[in-house]
Amino acid sequence: MAAPRYRVTLTPEECEQLAALTRAATKTTGKRFLYARALLLCDRGADGPGWPVARVSEALGVSARTLERLKQRFVEQGLDAALERKPRERPPRKAVFDAALQARLVALACSEAPDGRERWTLRLLADKVVELGWAESVSLMTIQRTLRKTNCSLT
Repeated sequence: MAAPRYRVTLTPEECEQLAALTRAATKTTGKRFLYARALLLCDRGADGPGWPVARVSEALGVSARTLERLKQRFVEQGLDAALERKPRERPPRKAVFDAALQARLVALACSEAPDGRERWTLRLLADKVVELGWAESVSLMTIQRTLRKTNCSLT
């Protein structure tokens, strides 16, 4: 079964709004400009050019699938949803290591290795961070990235 096709029919007000976004004097982001231009070219209304998706894709340098999704958002959710990025559903994760914890980790890595060891390993550092109560849990990759970011070497 073929993907559903969406027909873009712009009102005169929407055409004017999109045309204003594509004028050189306006301050608009690249994506908004590109999407506004694509919607104007796909307009199948009385005054619109009604270009096929393949031609718009070639003219603007975007994939046909991107244009189909843009048209779908316009038809189902309206002009504003088509031009704007979708807001994040979940907020970004809070960082486990702040600057103070990073400094303590580097100091620990530069200190004497535990008894019976020649040097610190990532696993030993991660276990020590949890043992000292600096963090509830920490991955080896977090330790590795933190040490690499601060140019601290375990060798």
